[in-house]
Amino acid sequence: MTKRSVQHVTFTLERTYAASPAQVFAAWADPHAKRRWFADGDGDNSETLVYELDFRVGGRENGQFKYQGTKVLGNETIYLDIVPDRRIIFAYTMSIDEVRISASVGTVDLAPAGKGTRLIYTEQAAYLDGHDTPESREGGWNWLLDQLGADLRRADA
Repeated sequence: MTKRSVQHVTFTLERTYAASPAQVFAAWADPHAKRRWFADGDGDNSETLVYELDFRVGGRENGQFKYQGTKVLGNETIYLDIVPDRRIIFAYTMSIDEVRISASVGTVDLAPAGKGTRLIYTEQAAYLDGHDTPESREGGWNWLLDQLGADLRRADA
C-alpha cells in the first residue's frame, strides 16, 4: 500500500510579453491557440491523446498526454472565475496512469506593461503521496509560460 502524504506549496511566476492583455487572454481562451502552446508545445517528449477546452466559468478542460513513451498524464481543469483580459482562476488535478498526483488552484493575472502585458501566475498546490514535486511543477509551468511567449511571438510575426 502507498504511504499517504500531502505537501502544500505556493509559487508565483512572472512574465512580460510584447502582446496586449487581450492577445494574451485570447491565447488562454481560444481552444486552438491554447492547444498550440499548452498541449502541443515543442520539445516536451509527449503526444497529445485528448485535448478539450470549454473556456467559461464552470467550463472544463481535459487533456491526456502520452508521456515518456508509456505513461498517460491526465489533466482535468474547471474554470472558477474569468474576467476578460484581466484574470483567470482555475482548479485542476493531475494524474499519471489514473493515479492522482496533485490538486491545484491556479491564478493568471494580466496587466498592461507599456505596450505589452505582465502576466503573474500563482499556484497553490497539494502534491499527493510523493508522486510529484514542487520543483517539477514549477519547472513545468516555467516551460509552459515560455511556450506561450513563443506562440505569441509567432502570432505577431
